[in-house]
Amino acid sequence: MCGIAGFVGDGNEANLSAMTSALVHRGPDGEGYYKDTYVPVFLGFRRLAIIDPDGGNQPLWNDEGTIAVIFNGEIYNHRALRHELEALGHKFKTDHSDTEVLVHGYKAWGAGMFLRLNGMFALALFDRRKGKVILARDRFGEKPLYYAQCKKVVVFGSELTSLLQHPALYGVSLSKKALQKFFAHNFFPTPHTPYVGVSKMPPGHYLEIDASSLEVKVQRYWRFDITAEDPPHGNPADWASELEHLIKTAVLGRLEADVPLGFFLSGGLDSSGILSFATEKFPKTTLKTFSMGFEDVSFDESAYAETIAQRFGSTHHKAICDLDSARNRLTEILGRLDEPLGDSSILPTAQLCAFTRKHVTVAISGDGGDELFAGYDPFRVLARARLYDKWMPRVIHGAIKAMTARLPLSDSNMSLDFILNRGLRGLKHHPAMWNPLWLGALEPQDIAELFAEKVEEEDLFSEAIAAWDACKSPHLVDRVLDFYTQFYFSDGILTKSDRASMLSSLEVRAPFLDNAVVSFVQRLPWQVKVKGQITKWILRKALTDRLPKEILNRKKKGFGMPLARWLKLMKPPPPELSVPHLDHNWLSGRWAEHALGRRDDRFALWNWMALAHGSRAGTDQRDGPG
Repeated sequence: MCGIAGFVGDGNEANLSAMTSALVHRGPDGEGYYKDTYVPVFLGFRRLAIIDPDGGNQPLWNDEGTIAVIFNGEIYNHRALRHELEALGHKFKTDHSDTEVLVHGYKAWGAGMFLRLNGMFALALFDRRKGKVILARDRFGEKPLYYAQCKKVVVFGSELTSLLQHPALYGVSLSKKALQKFFAHNFFPTPHTPYVGVSKMPPGHYLEIDASSLEVKVQRYWRFDITAEDPPHGNPADWASELEHLIKTAVLGRLEADVPLGFFLSGGLDSSGILSFATEKFPKTTLKTFSMGFEDVSFDESAYAETIAQRFGSTHHKAICDLDSARNRLTEILGRLDEPLGDSSILPTAQLCAFTRKHVTVAISGDGGDELFAGYDPFRVLARARLYDKWMPRVIHGAIKAMTARLPLSDSNMSLDFILNRGLRGLKHHPAMWNPLWLGALEPQDIAELFAEKVEEEDLFSEAIAAWDACKSPHLVDRVLDFYTQFYFSDGILTKSDRASMLSSLEVRAPFLDNAVVSFVQRLPWQVKVKGQITKWILRKALTDRLPKEILNRKKKGFGMPLARWLKLMKPPPPELSVPHLDHNWLSGRWAEHALGRRDDRFALWNWMALAHGSRAGTDQRDGPG
């Protein structure tokens, strides 16, 4: 786990050093730099040593000195790839570095290597023979990668803050369109970032930069496709058995580390199942588990985590989050996020990661379980919404929505008032917009008021509409699954996990994103993911013999905090932190109404704070993009 930075074109070693230094928290264990003699290629690297601490220094070259790589992530099938490459005649210098597999793999297979990689990665390869730099990002975007194509340089790196250290991006401005999409989605949908001219590398893509012409070409190598029309052989019982085997293999394959390793444990289905498989490799007493408890009992799930820890005999560590005192850390954490996030659970997640890092360097998480197996409320609510939309006259939709708005305001994202308001507000729109309208902070008419200009819904939700149209399955559940996996997961959940963990130099691994697991789940029909009101049915079936009934039958709670209540007690960002393009007075008015309990604007107000405290780097520097 590391941070990478670099550029092709105008710049010097001091620029590279500044970019790389901005990533120290991602790689506190070492650094590396390279400037080519013949073409303007600059590569920078910060290292968090996890595998082969002595042999994995970067930039790493192949034995001929023709291919170099800087790499952030882990390749879990590196040993199998190494054996395959050695059989082809490749000679390795390191003992077991997964990084060295990349230079040999690229030489053998070119861009075809990316499909062979089972892991998480953001990387830059310098092919000296062809005079090209190749950037690539893993299938789901577990690891971040940004780039900016300017007049005389292409700049890239693991974080926006790193890119903004290059002179070509001094004075870069905030993008109005991207900010509008942020309030529509609660995250910046790929390829958008807060800044004009700076792009987020799409997951499952690679990019080629010609070092002479600076021409850039982006290509897709993988897409999450639901292919349930070709289900696996057998019946649901057979599928559950196969799924159990695949998850077990994925978990065991992610336990390699030359540093201490532990497990996040919420006591939910996903993290509990992962721990159950890990006990088959490690003696119980050597397993370390970590959870976050809350003083507010309505948010506390720690008793379930302790139950599972006792069942599997792990050494359990629990931190207590006093949310009222933690509120004081808000501006600090928001200011360090690099890319503002509309998910307030970043705060307890960052605290859990900081606590875990005191004991281990790697943590295994349950990320991906809800997205792959339909674990969220919309999988139930939106199915009902389709029936409601079909049978309830549209002329009374507004009246019903107004009635639900008068229900008592709750802090829970699972409460009746929250679910009704979210489920109903999208019904006047095309079904392709139901999902982002469920998640987003503001509806289109509110965004138009906030930015004091007309917004086109098709443009606001263009990425979601394109994904809806590209989904091969006509069924609502499959289309919702596709949306959550393509957008909310990559740009929301995985971004939160990466930022929260990297603030404390902690690596987080997600077994559910294993290539074989994902490939299998893509082929399962939706009817075994959602059965009636039971979500994640096939996963529960796969774990039936491994977990107690109280865990198998638990209702999803979520890892949240009392944001609606908090905001009533807090002050809005001051005028000196006004964000360009946003109507400060409009937001202040919404804050006042929220404080009086007249409306629920928790997400919009959180987004305002996130932007005010976290998206200002580079906006006051001296020159424009060059």
